[in-house]
Amino acid sequence: MNTSQCFHLEWIDIGNMSQSRELFASTLLANGSVLVTGGSNLDDIEVHKSAELYDPSTRIWTPIGNMIHGRQAHTTLLLTNGKVLATGGMIPGILENNLELYTACLLTNGQVLVTGGWKFYSVKSESTAELYDPSRDIWTTTGSMYHARKGHTASLLKSGEVLVAGGSSNRTSLDSAELYNPLLGTWTIARSMNQGREGHTASFLTDGKVLVSGGANNGTILNSAELYNPLTGMWTTTSRMNHRRKSHTATLLKNGKVLVTGGQIFDSHKSESSAELYDPSSDIWTTTSSMNHGRRDHTAILLTNGKVLVTGGKNDPIILNSAEL
Repeated sequence: MNTSQCFHLEWIDIGNMSQSRELFASTLLANGSVLVTGGSNLDDIEVHKSAELYDPSTRIWTPIGNMIHGRQAHTTLLLTNGKVLATGGMIPGILENNLELYTACLLTNGQVLVTGGWKFYSVKSESTAELYDPSRDIWTTTGSMYHARKGHTASLLKSGEVLVAGGSSNRTSLDSAELYNPLLGTWTIARSMNQGREGHTASFLTDGKVLVSGGANNGTILNSAELYNPLTGMWTTTSRMNHRRKSHTATLLKNGKVLVTGGQIFDSHKSESSAELYDPSSDIWTTTSSMNHGRRDHTAILLTNGKVLVTGGKNDPIILNSAEL
């Protein structure tokens, strides 16, 4: 049985971005502003090089210098030196380096671990992993994963290890998980999730557990969620979300709850406007007010003032430039 409550939260439309974007990246900077980069418009016909900054104090978007390459389905990470690293994605005209549906995770030593994914001209998933060292501007290969995967998640644990979970390989959704040890550069098989899933989210909770929610299992969009406990290595099924979701966002709030927004509806290409909160202390999913726009392949960033900035994404057939708090 799904345990849920209703909680009212007001969403406010703010100024629009200068360009419509889906499959883009957003990063919270040290000064509290948000950097948005790349993405696509017109169903991948136009891949953006452009970038812009959101200032929470003025609620104004300001275009800044373009990236060297247009990118979609990439990641951006704030490094310990204050710079932002943009990696992978689909880059027009550079087929051999195109890598999508991979993960990038910032390690405790300041390096970046990139795992898996697939090359846009191939259906084959990757098992490879590599490290980026910002201090030397060098990429090095590290131990490969046991399972090739794309559309998976990677979570940094308190131990410094990285938990990789789910994804897909050979068009089959995976329930497998594995742990990366940065000190040894090796992988260890972890216990499998209770359900295979790809296109899900993974949230590192304040108690050190990891909440995995939604995604799809061999084409069926899920409302299930489960918790990984690093102390026991066990996965535990939680109560179900109120809505099935894939390509949604999950944001850890300052009160320890997780806000889930949008995503793909059921097995269609429609986008959800609904939002809900997960309370780890009670294992309850709480329905909250819906966003003003349905969205999938959007981003959600927790601002320093505690509000959540949701931007862009797609609400078929429209790619959005709108943003809301």
